[in-house]
Amino acid sequence: MTAVSATPDVNAPAVPTAQRRQHRSGFGAAAFAFLIVMAVATLPSPLYGLYRTRDHLSALTITVVFAIFAGSTIAVLQRDSSISARIGRRGTMLVAVATMMIAVGVLAAWKDLPGLLIGRLVTGVSVGLAAGTAITYLIELRLRADPKASPVRARTIGTAVTIGALGVGPLIAGCLAQWVTQPLTVPYLVFIALGAIALIGLWAAPETGPLATEKKPAGSRPKVRLPVPAAAGTLAAFSANGLFAGLSGLFLATTLHHASHALAGAALFLLFACGVVSQLATLQASRMLALGTVSMLAGLALLVVSVRLSTPNLAMFLIAGALIGAGSGAVFKGTTGIVLEASPPESRVAIRRTCSSHST
Repeated sequence: MTAVSATPDVNAPAVPTAQRRQHRSGFGAAAFAFLIVMAVATLPSPLYGLYRTRDHLSALTITVVFAIFAGSTIAVLQRDSSISARIGRRGTMLVAVATMMIAVGVLAAWKDLPGLLIGRLVTGVSVGLAAGTAITYLIELRLRADPKASPVRARTIGTAVTIGALGVGPLIAGCLAQWVTQPLTVPYLVFIALGAIALIGLWAAPETGPLATEKKPAGSRPKVRLPVPAAAGTLAAFSANGLFAGLSGLFLATTLHHASHALAGAALFLLFACGVVSQLATLQASRMLALGTVSMLAGLALLVVSVRLSTPNLAMFLIAGALIGAGSGAVFKGTTGIVLEASPPESRVAIRRTCSSHST
């Protein structure tokens, strides 16, 4: 997948102290908004068993739901730079949060299959808008708040939110589904409330990116393309994460005989949390890629063993998820580092954002 990225304006003039404080608080608001939107990407994962039981949905139908979400996310990622050029980084994030609230509102109010399909389609739009803009926005807010600061911390926070939020969503949905009387309504209403808080925070946040005042000639904005090895590694990590996320609830309920929605959400939280932790390592990019690949393959092998034993083992299953998550996170960081090492300095921030978008 190819994404066009706008490089943050790291040479912006110094701003007064009051404006620095505004940018600092805006950083927190943008990070929270990004977290909420990305959490909704995987929010329904522990709920699909309820949908299947209630509406007798086939595995193929659930696959179509996943595909619709992924397709709309990719489509928006292809256009994210032109959108932010028109309405700004802050404006794009505001639209992303508002779109997310519409999506979960549809999922809460329209309980039939068409509502699920449309809700996930709109969710993909919101995730694409946020994933394509948030990390650049966070880096710019960080540098405006402290011009001497390194953008690495902002990028690290953005990457951690990207992956960590994917675990927060299922954890919240699974716990709520386990203990509330309306499990297919309450989780969505909670995120409507969280989205309202995020909108208030973003409304007070400053804009950072310049708006487009005229059309630029075609080809004037360079496209950032992932090299084949980096793209293949990212695709493998994405597939491994998707395999565990898509099948964990089914395995827990049928093979391992643990039908707890809270456990299903916790398993996904473990997967993505380990991905965040592994990205904190400061190893060389090629070593990160190698270790991540080994961890990911070991996790997949252990996953198969855990469910094929004469007595399926829950602990082994969860360890497999942790290894897959940690390996995927390391692969994402390793492939990003390899791309950065081979790229000119002016393209590096853009590539970081592209690779982070792939991780969703």
